Amino acid sequence: MILIQIKEGETIDKALRRYKKKYERCGILKEVRGRAFYTKPSVRRKEVIKRAARKQVLFAEENY
Repeated sequence: MILIQIKEGETIDKALRRYKKKYERCGILKEVRGRAFYTKPSVRRKEVIKRAARKQVLFAEENY
């Protein structure tokens, strides 16, 4: 649960903006999307390996 303290004299818009930033940083939405369907551990590992390989290729191209 995300809580923010509303400061004295602070507008609702600013408080809502702070709440949204905190919500994004917390990663709740990312976790909910990840749990929307089950992925087998083997598939998850393969995705991690693919991401790492792609990152290496992009990093290698960037250094040329």
